[in-house]
Amino acid sequence: MRRSLPLVIAGAVLALAVACTLSLMVGARTVPPGMVWEALRAPDASLADHVVVRSRLLRTLAGIAVGAALAVAGAAMQGMTRNPLADPGILGINAGATTAVVIGVYVADVSEVAWFMVLALAGAALGTIAVYAVASLGREGATPVKLALAGAALTAGLGSVVHALVMVDDASLDRLRFWQVGTLGARGLAEIAQVGVLMAVGALVIVLSAGMLNALALGDDAAVGLGVHVGRARMLLGVAIILLCGAAVALAGPIGFLGLVVPHAARLLVGGDYRRIVPLCLLGGPVLILLADTVGRVIAPPAEVQVGVMTALIGVPVFIVLIRTRRQVGL
Repeated sequence: MRRSLPLVIAGAVLALAVACTLSLMVGARTVPPGMVWEALRAPDASLADHVVVRSRLLRTLAGIAVGAALAVAGAAMQGMTRNPLADPGILGINAGATTAVVIGVYVADVSEVAWFMVLALAGAALGTIAVYAVASLGREGATPVKLALAGAALTAGLGSVVHALVMVDDASLDRLRFWQVGTLGARGLAEIAQVGVLMAVGALVIVLSAGMLNALALGDDAAVGLGVHVGRARMLLGVAIILLCGAAVALAGPIGFLGLVVPHAARLLVGGDYRRIVPLCLLGGPVLILLADTVGRVIAPPAEVQVGVMTALIGVPVFIVLIRTRRQVGL
């Protein structure tokens, strides 16, 4: 049943506030709410709790940026391709970005997030082009099923390349193994700001293009009838998606399922209008990734389960529940 958008947005804002609070409080060292507020209001580097809160604050900001970017990118991909399984991970975009970063680390020993960002964007673009080119072969063109199959094949192939490179040189790729499973805790404020600019540009383009997504989701003929130039619209949205996914991979590594689950959950709550889905994804993506990251800190003490693993563990059952609701989840 479709719910009032202001009511849903208010609930999502509340959920995001709770997720941010838990992200700042919970971990190997639990910090009371009063101390969290004091650390935010008047940070003192000589107090251990304040130092912990500061490190978690950076982690929380990274989670908000990455969660929003991947959720919005997933919604845009589902509308643009008319494929309910479209997701940056399934369609090969994350795999392309990851492979480019791995090759950069292996060949040139890059370690700065600026280079990660350049490589991830280039890899995401090449991955997108490769998937679309392969899916376009044949008379039917790039159908939703062919896009999913081409993306799965590319993801599997590039995954083999990544694993082969990681196995070659243990010393130079130790940090890459940590990054590869997806983590929010390895970046500073300057690095978050660098990729945050690209994410903001990509998200703004998709928010402003939500009407075009509605037209594209109806099919090419209907979109043309509504006055949309299909080729230009897909190119604009594709660039925005590459910015979002490339920046997210550069900041936190490949994180799957989030771009698939959050748009479907938003669609169940507010219907199929992308002018309602996209704003809700901006809030829902950070909620899911912050909760996953928080659970990952406490699920197996004293070790920590990285957020890329936790989103998969949480995302699969959530997606199954969404499917079993038997509600309309189509585009």
